Amino acid sequence: MSFTLLCGRFELDLGRPFVMGIVNATPDSFSSVPADSAAPGGGLDPDAVIAHARLLLAQGADILDIGGESTRPGAQPVDADEEWRRVAPVLEAMRDCGVPLSVDTFKPEIMRKALDAGADMINDIFGFRQPGAVEAVVGSKCGLCVMHMQGEPRTMQQSPSYGDVAAEVRQFLRERVRALCEAGVSGRRIVLDPGFGFGKTAAHNYELLGRLDQVVFDELPVLLGLSRKSMIGAVTGRAASERLAGSLAAALAGLERGARILRVHDVAETCDALKVWDAVKNNGATV
Repeated sequence: MSFTLLCGRFELDLGRPFVMGIVNATPDSFSSVPADSAAPGGGLDPDAVIAHARLLLAQGADILDIGGESTRPGAQPVDADEEWRRVAPVLEAMRDCGVPLSVDTFKPEIMRKALDAGADMINDIFGFRQPGAVEAVVGSKCGLCVMHMQGEPRTMQQSPSYGDVAAEVRQFLRERVRALCEAGVSGRRIVLDPGFGFGKTAAHNYELLGRLDQVVFDELPVLLGLSRKSMIGAVTGRAASERLAGSLAAALAGLERGARILRVHDVAETCDALKVWDAVKNNGATV
C-alpha cells in the first residue's frame, strides 16, 4: 500500500514501512536511557535523553517519538508543566535532525507548545478526545496518530472487556477520524493505532494483531506499538528487557497484515529485521 502522510514539515511515502524510535524522558519507561540518568524533580537528565535520541537516529529511525509522561498500566499522571519540562529540551535539540519529530501527549496545552516548537506529529493515546485537543491541532499541518484505548492508564488493565475486539476498535477509530475530518483535518494527516496493551488482555491483543486487516479502513496507515509490551511477556515469559525477539516477531506479523509504522525501542534490530523481510517480500530484488 502506498500512502503519503502529511506530517508537519515532511511528506512521508509509506510505500515502505517506517520505524519510529521511542524517546522517553520518563523514569519508569522501557527506554534504554540509563536508569541512573534521573534529573532532579523527576524525569531523566535531558542530555541523556538527547543522546539516546541521537543514537536511535544513527541506528536508522525514520521518526522520533518524544514522551514526557508514562502511559504504562497503573501510571500516575504528570502535570503539564513537568511534562513540558521533560519534552522541551529534547524537542529543541532534535529540531533539525532531518526526520519528523512526534510528541506523545494527550494534553492540549502540550500539543500547542510542541507544535509551536516544531513538532511534526502529535501521538495521542486518548484519540484527541480531551476537551480542546482537536482545536489544538486542527489548524496545523502536523500528522496525527489516533489511538484506541479502553479506560485510562491508571485503570485500563483491571477488567478490559469486548464483544468483538477488532470490530469495536475499528468503530472507535472510525468515529475519531470522522470527528477530526468534520473539524477540518485532512485524512492524509491521520495514522491509526489499535492501542495494543491499552485496555486489552493478552488474548485481546493477539486476536487484534491477527485480525489487523479488519481494523483498517479508508486506506489509512496503521502504526503498531508492540515493542517489549506485556503481551510479549505473556507468551515468552520474558522480562521487558528480554523481549526483543518476541517484539520483532510481532512486528513482522503486523507488517504482513498491513502495518506501515513500527513504534519501537530497538531501532537497529528492527531495521535489520525489515531488511530481511523486504528481501524475502521482493524475491531477492533488493539484495
